[in-house]
Amino acid sequence: MGDFYDDGLKFSCQRCSGCCRHEPGYVFLSEEDLRQMCSKLNLTRNKFISKYCSVVNLGGFKRLTLVEKANNDCIFWDKGCTIYEARPLQCRSFPFWAHNLVNEESWKSVASSCPGVGLGELRSKETIEDWLQKRLDEPLITPK
Repeated sequence: MGDFYDDGLKFSCQRCSGCCRHEPGYVFLSEEDLRQMCSKLNLTRNKFISKYCSVVNLGGFKRLTLVEKANNDCIFWDKGCTIYEARPLQCRSFPFWAHNLVNEESWKSVASSCPGVGLGELRSKETIEDWLQKRLDEPLITPK
């Protein structure tokens, strides 16, 4: 039995910024994410973390995440992503996240809030699984 996305899935970002704004959430970071953003902003690791990050306790383990503005917008959103070229893997890989690809129902749930799901380019199963593998290859930072 294969995955529901064996024939691929259509997705084309509509630049609505819905995944970047209005709702609380976390943008978890890998060391590579941190390196790229520090380079883009010409900041040291410690300076970047103190200015743009927080540590969240997720019931037994901690993660480094970007902070949000008071209105729940991403700290780097200002009429668009201000660090687009260096945005974290979590942002680059949306909506191809493991929990969105559990089954067809989970994918349809994403479609209810993301107008780009089901539109545009057909992303092959290989492309989708490449995104999933990148997350495994770039583990998230687990602060002490």
